[in-house]
Amino acid sequence: MNFDNTQPIWMQIYELILSRIAAAEWAEEERIPSVRELGATLVVNPNTVMRTYERLTEQGLIYNKRGIGYFVAEGAKAAAAAIARERFITEQLPPLFARMKSIGITAEEFLTIYNQYNNENE
Repeated sequence: MNFDNTQPIWMQIYELILSRIAAAEWAEEERIPSVRELGATLVVNPNTVMRTYERLTEQGLIYNKRGIGYFVAEGAKAAAAAIARERFITEQLPPLFARMKSIGITAEEFLTIYNQYNNENE
């Protein structure tokens, strides 16, 4: 994984895991990599991964079975999708809309382009 300097590494790992859960790449009730395994895979300090896992645990997306490891919680796929959707709406759409306004793209034009894109990628 290539990390950027725009946000903390633990948050970038959080986004990665969130997308894997939302896309069902990591199925509900499936064991996920341990803190050390994921740290080694991503070449980051295990403490960084632990911070991510703590956040995911607080949100109820994963849980720890003591001595066995971390697992994706039941209902996590829908919850992860809802979290990702809300973050997209509140964090990514406002700058997009501001840019559209500044260069004169109307809502109608945007919808036309959006529909065209969807038709081409079905």
